[in-house]
Amino acid sequence: MKQYLTAFFALIIVASACTAQQTNKQSSKSSAKPTFSKGKTEAEWKKILTPTQFEIMVQRGTEAPFNNPYANNHEKGFYLSAATGDTLFSSETKFESGTGWPSFYAPVSKNKVTVVKDDSYGMSRDEIIETSTGLHLGHVFNDGPKPTGLRYCMNSAAFKFIKSK
Repeated sequence: MKQYLTAFFALIIVASACTAQQTNKQSSKSSAKPTFSKGKTEAEWKKILTPTQFEIMVQRGTEAPFNNPYANNHEKGFYLSAATGDTLFSSETKFESGTGWPSFYAPVSKNKVTVVKDDSYGMSRDEIIETSTGLHLGHVFNDGPKPTGLRYCMNSAAFKFIKSK
C-alpha cells in the first residue's frame, strides 16, 4: 500500500511539472485577428486542428503523461508544428526526461518558439508558444541536460513527426 501511495504522489508531482493553463487567452467570440504572423481566430483553428490539438494548443491544455505518441519516440527526425508545419524541434536535441512527455534541450531555432510567463495553478512557470501563431506547445524548465541545461517539456499533440530519410 505504501508503494502505491508513493507512486501516486510521484505521478501527481510529475504531472504538475508540465500541466498547462486550461483557460483561453482569447475569447472564442472574438472576431479580431491575433497579431501573430500566422495567427488565426479560435474558430479558424477549430477547422484546422483536431479536437485534441485544439485543446492543447489553443485552449492551453496538456496531455496525459506516458500516454502520448512522442514521449517514447526514438526515431531520427523533426517535430513540426501541428498548426503550421514549421520545424520546431529535432530528435538531435530530444532526451529521456522521465516525465512522460517529449523533452528537448533546445529548439531548432530560438526564433521559432517564444517564452511567456504562466502563473496558472498557483505556480510561476515559463510557457513555450509557437512564435508565429502564439499557440501553446508546453513549458521550459531549468533542469535539463548540457549543453543548455534546459528541458523543453512539450505536448505530443502540438507536433507532427517527420522521420529522417
